[in-house]
Amino acid sequence: TLAHMAWNMAGADFAPASDRALLVSLGNRITPEAHLRVAALARRLAADPIPHVSNIHPAYCSVLLVFDPLRIDHEQVAEGVAERLEAAGGAPAAPRMVEIPVCYGGEFGPDLEAVAALHEMTPLRLVEIHSSAIYVAQFLGFAPGFAYLSGLADELATPRLDTPRAKVPAGSVAIAGKQAGVYPFETPGGWRVLGRTPLEVFRADRAPANLIGLDDRVRFRPITRRQFEAIWLRIFDFCA
Repeated sequence: TLAHMAWNMAGADFAPASDRALLVSLGNRITPEAHLRVAALARRLAADPIPHVSNIHPAYCSVLLVFDPLRIDHEQVAEGVAERLEAAGGAPAAPRMVEIPVCYGGEFGPDLEAVAALHEMTPLRLVEIHSSAIYVAQFLGFAPGFAYLSGLADELATPRLDTPRAKVPAGSVAIAGKQAGVYPFETPGGWRVLGRTPLEVFRADRAPANLIGLDDRVRFRPITRRQFEAIWLRIFDFCA
């Protein structure tokens, strides 16, 4: 049965996640080393796809592969992954830096003052800490284009809202726990919203559709309301 199937090859653990999905575990803790292995495998699978695998879903320490069970089975997918793991050595690719302009506070950042008070600092100091960090896109999930960003300063670690909002506007820059993120479009959400970017985080008609990709480095740059509106107008005029 699927529950009793498991393999260990090329330094990774393999186990069925369903009749058409295989989970590849590259570590049992969230570490920079596990992330580098996940990112390297995801790049290798994109450059050299396994036939009949339709989707790959990288996470903190694992990669989930979805395949056509009528044309390939779990063991064959595992063998294909092991081959690519062994070929994924060498120096890692230089990460891409993505700068995201953010207008903090006010209507764009309804949680800024409360989060600052929670950590006994001024909103200005919170913005300084938040915007001085370099974040790493660990994986994408929750919604198309939503990147889970590690690198939030320990002094800003904040629990999610007790009651999620029914609507969080597109472009909202938020934190939860020890993570940061940018909402790609309007959606319910429980993260603490500090500001908003005028950039389009996800566009289906753009290649790539995601502003932030796996393993990208991200930095937030504070801007004024006037700068926000100017950037938004340029984007709107370009897309019109």
